[in-house]
Amino acid sequence: MVVRYLKSRVAFVYGPTHELNVSMITQQTLDRDICIRALNARDPHFDGIFFVGIATTGIYCRPICPSRRAHDKNRRFFDSAAAAERAGFRPCLRCRPELAPGRAPSDAVSRLARAAVQRISAGALNDRSVPQLAQEFDVSERHLRRVLQREIGVSPVELAQTHRLLLAKRLLADTTLPITQVAYASGFGSLRRFNAVFRKRYDMTPSALRHDADSTPDSASASGCETTSGSAEDFVRLTLAYRTPLAWDVLVALLQKNLLPGVEVVQGTRYGRTVEVDGRSGVVFVEDTASNTHVNVDVSLSLLPVLMPVLARLRQLFDLDAQPAAVDTCLERGGLRQLVRQRPGLRIPGTFDGFELALRVLLLRCGHPWEITNELARRIVCALGEPLKTGCSSLGRLAPRAERVAEAGARRLEAFGVPPRRAHTIAEVARKVADGALRLEPGCDVAATRQALLVIDGLDDRLVSLIEMRALCWPDAFPATDRALQRVAGASDPHSLRKQAERWRPWRAYAALHLWLQDNA
Repeated sequence: MVVRYLKSRVAFVYGPTHELNVSMITQQTLDRDICIRALNARDPHFDGIFFVGIATTGIYCRPICPSRRAHDKNRRFFDSAAAAERAGFRPCLRCRPELAPGRAPSDAVSRLARAAVQRISAGALNDRSVPQLAQEFDVSERHLRRVLQREIGVSPVELAQTHRLLLAKRLLADTTLPITQVAYASGFGSLRRFNAVFRKRYDMTPSALRHDADSTPDSASASGCETTSGSAEDFVRLTLAYRTPLAWDVLVALLQKNLLPGVEVVQGTRYGRTVEVDGRSGVVFVEDTASNTHVNVDVSLSLLPVLMPVLARLRQLFDLDAQPAAVDTCLERGGLRQLVRQRPGLRIPGTFDGFELALRVLLLRCGHPWEITNELARRIVCALGEPLKTGCSSLGRLAPRAERVAEAGARRLEAFGVPPRRAHTIAEVARKVADGALRLEPGCDVAATRQALLVIDGLDDRLVSLIEMRALCWPDAFPATDRALQRVAGASDPHSLRKQAERWRPWRAYAALHLWLQDNA
């Protein structure tokens, strides 16, 4: 993928003869000259695209590291933190590679590798084996290892270990959590194992990363929620990085339009919700910062054992791995310049849970792509969502799980006020998700999932495309049958709209969102 904006940015810094092909940076074999020019630019848009190891110090850094530049002959370039650590480099304590933005799904060459990396980064190997993960993808363990080795240059176990260590490093540097809690929150099964791996990989003890109490951000932070019980000490604060720009106000406004009452709340530009992962439940709050480089995340201490999947899902919810420079440039050249300039850095609101998103889509107001029927959603949440004590008056329920909705069935949904056909559709989706016949999460085979959804009575191209867009985080999802999109784009029918949308690929989902927002302006 050639990111045109980045090419023009480097051409501006170095002149037209130094045009940069970023596709060469994102390949496993990096072009040294291109990486050197990108590194010298220190442009934040390259952050996370590659990492640089310094042979004389044994340290690896992000391209934006403010440290003094090393001599070119001492630089080694890697396309992932895992590859740098496998080569024996330790993460820089100044630029902190663990805070670099992740790569967008469209950057990965192999669908299987992309899906496996997403699952591993979310902690899939913390409590299960490589053969079990391979079985989840319906491939052999050997094939999974071979694919990851070919695409990113490391084994599944090495990749998982890198993610655990980098998360542990964040918790050690940014919180005052006890080291034992840090070890378990990072996915290690024992404190002894954590200490041994940390010392072997980083040539230091975990406690060496601890700063004086005055210089360490307090692990507790106010939730910003009107509480009836509980206190700030129930939370730990972390950050999630993203590539600028980020249209945060637009993103939060879109999420507010389809909130599940009791499950989510928006207070100004701050978003909060209840969550449950692997039997652990709690509350998270997210807000943007003045730095415009990361969001602050306050996480209940009760969620520490499942912190890796929680953070991974929050990145999906807020589309933090997007590359807005590439997306916006593509859409501008595709004829949407005015819309893009109105909302630079627009993100697709994702979801914390795939079934939860499918339920939202099926509760949308007739013909509207975002607003749900609030009172109907409230009844379903109150009846089928598990109660949760949060200490927050606005948050008291977990989102209804697929198993509970399937057990309730269509007739009970009708009793809540859901139209009969839509009730049967919701019940059928819930049954398939609960049975494992349908998976709605990033990394799934988009074409296969689409076919599985279209055979369900009551799901059409428009609704399925919305599920693809937000539950599967598929950036090229595009509901061409949507009448509002046809009207704003000046297309007479779905066929002509699809033809027009070819200019926006592979980011048609972002184009659709721009057009919807224009229609409701």
